[in-house]
Amino acid sequence: MTASTNSIDETLALLRANDYIPERSLATALFLALKMERPLFLEGEAGVGKTEIANVLARALGRELVRLQCYEGLDIASAVYEWNYPRQMLEIRMAEGSGQSARQQLESNIFSAKFLIKRPLLEALDPGHAAPPVLLIDELDRTDEPFEAYLLEVLSDWQVSIPEIGTIKARQPPIVVITSNRTREIHDAVKRRCLYHWVNYPDAQRELEIVRCKAPDAPEVLSRQVVAFVQKLRGMDLFKLPGVAETIDWCTALTALDAVALDPETVDNTLGVLLKYQDDIVRVRGAEAARLVTEARAVAAAS
Repeated sequence: MTASTNSIDETLALLRANDYIPERSLATALFLALKMERPLFLEGEAGVGKTEIANVLARALGRELVRLQCYEGLDIASAVYEWNYPRQMLEIRMAEGSGQSARQQLESNIFSAKFLIKRPLLEALDPGHAAPPVLLIDELDRTDEPFEAYLLEVLSDWQVSIPEIGTIKARQPPIVVITSNRTREIHDAVKRRCLYHWVNYPDAQRELEIVRCKAPDAPEVLSRQVVAFVQKLRGMDLFKLPGVAETIDWCTALTALDAVALDPETVDNTLGVLLKYQDDIVRVRGAEAARLVTEARAVAAAS
């Protein structure tokens, strides 16, 4: 299947057909990224669906998903490639045992592709792919600036340089999705090579549509009340506001408890599904939760 779509509406339809409910601005950014063969840089709070975009793209387009999960201290050996040193040492011992003493020949042999361990970036650029994969560089903000600098060659020329072998270049650019939770600013040089989109929390109507899609067994009244409750909760000054992922998890958990509507006791007992910090749970539990339940019921009944 082609890596491009013919219109924004077609991109919207493709995402929806694979159970992803985007806003039109996100579908526009994705359409342009596919059309222009540019990386798509997605920023936003955790749990709003940034990573899922890459998963949906790979599934919808029938492409392999190559994921690089970023973390502090990520280096080239973990992200790009490393040599299989145990196999190289074994090859040297075997060569010595068989009497091969030509150093240059041995060196060219052990520093060849069969001893190369491909990590995500090199795997995504491998020219042997029948079709370009989807490369997900997840949570880039967790890495440091030297790794960002290394990415510039990859994102500009779709290649990596290996001193012992030379340059490995992709036949076609992979479909690249980069995500960041904005725990720190990413350098402008990286952003210039990408199309940018901020993924925001959905409004109530779109979040309800998402919940219906991802938690289809939940009663309609419960789904409406859960969305209304979470929308109200996001207006509070909490340490970590719940994302869409938490909304889905909470609705699924309440359905597993055979709940058909929100009540203060059940909310208090399940806040750990929705909120991930004890200070936030303490602040919401009790009278505040009861107030939010009352308001959520009223909003759901009126909609």
